[in-house]
Amino acid sequence: MAEAIRHDKTSRQLRMLSDALDSGRLGPVRRLVNTLSPAEIGNLLESLPPAKRAVVWGLVDPEDDGEVLVHVGDEVRESLLADMDPDEIIAAVEDLDIDDLADLVEDLPDTVIDEVLKSMDRENRDRLEQVLSYPEDTAGRLMNPDVVTVRADTTVDVVLRFLRLRGELPEHTDHLYVVSRRRQLLGWVALQNLVTHHPNTPISHLIDDSLTALRVDESAESVARQFSDHDWVSAPVVDSTNELLGRITIDDVVDIIREQAEHQALGAAGLDEDEDLFSPIRRAVRGRVVWLGINLATAFLAAFVIGRFEATIEQIVALAVLMPIVAGIGGNAAVQVLTLMVRGLALGQVGASNASILLWKELRVALINGLLIGGLVGAVAWIWFGDGLLSAVITTALVINFCSAALAGTLVPLLMKRMNIDPAVAGTVVVTAVTDVMGFFSFLGLATVILMR
Repeated sequence: MAEAIRHDKTSRQLRMLSDALDSGRLGPVRRLVNTLSPAEIGNLLESLPPAKRAVVWGLVDPEDDGEVLVHVGDEVRESLLADMDPDEIIAAVEDLDIDDLADLVEDLPDTVIDEVLKSMDRENRDRLEQVLSYPEDTAGRLMNPDVVTVRADTTVDVVLRFLRLRGELPEHTDHLYVVSRRRQLLGWVALQNLVTHHPNTPISHLIDDSLTALRVDESAESVARQFSDHDWVSAPVVDSTNELLGRITIDDVVDIIREQAEHQALGAAGLDEDEDLFSPIRRAVRGRVVWLGINLATAFLAAFVIGRFEATIEQIVALAVLMPIVAGIGGNAAVQVLTLMVRGLALGQVGASNASILLWKELRVALINGLLIGGLVGAVAWIWFGDGLLSAVITTALVINFCSAALAGTLVPLLMKRMNIDPAVAGTVVVTAVTDVMGFFSFLGLATVILMR
């Protein structure tokens, strides 16, 4: 429901923007754009063709430029940066949090990166270099080194005076981290405990050490899963010696979850989640033709199987009518299993310990569905063509193909994961190729053996 409301809002804003731009009235456009959050502006920019996008980008409040750049895909960001001069880029990114700046810095021109680094104080420059030293999609790359730490040997009153002197807290601060002299993480203190306890209460009496700290080399998927499991707002990041390095907040995790969802949805079609909706034709063709070529190769493989039974098809025309049913339903069944497996792998719910149990379960589901759907199709074929043997052939072929779909949908993503190939991207092509080939082979092979006697 909330997602539908958000989509309706975006569609309405887009229509208002387009109408105002078409009429040449930039005043209403400026007012509308500057009532939106940076994330909403980024979403609208991705929804506009390049010419209108450039106009709207020029009307965005310069103070929001950096945050907007963080919330758009790589291709759109590249086009927006191309329209900015170095001074504008430096002004846009200089106030970003370290974790957001780390996301952007590799997309900036080399000369601009040098200027950005020169404009930063030594402490923040060292923090940025530290974050960039970690691999992408790890906790180290996602964390913000800006954390508020306190010592266990102080009191609530001392900490509150320290916070008032500091003047502000980083966004989404719900805990203060308690560290030793060497920044070893001892635990954390909830802000609510600071304001509800007596000023003379020692911090050591309020320390909570039940929260599991995130390892700096932990994957982004694991980070998102732990935030979801524990309903965290923020979590500390430590190295192998338990030294506190930074923290990850819920807004970063929401971005991870959204990117994973987009990756799964678009990857299944062989598309890049960062592709601009209005990307140049040459780039769009180059990005899609590889997977179309792979699909073409699998289609030729299926055509080769059909060609081996050309004589059978010539004599029994009904086979040509029924062939798409066998392959199409088998492919859908395989994609269903594949989707469940990809989701399970992403959530860490599927592994070597339960793979055989899952396979056995999916084979039984496939057998039952094959008998039900195959029996229904067989009955229709009998009524349609008046041939009981043909009915038996297509029923059996569907049972075989459903079982092939279960095998492919379960085993292919597991094998791809072991080979470090993303099953969300390549899995659909492989499993549908298996069901196409097995569907045609089983149907036409059985027809040749049984109907051509």
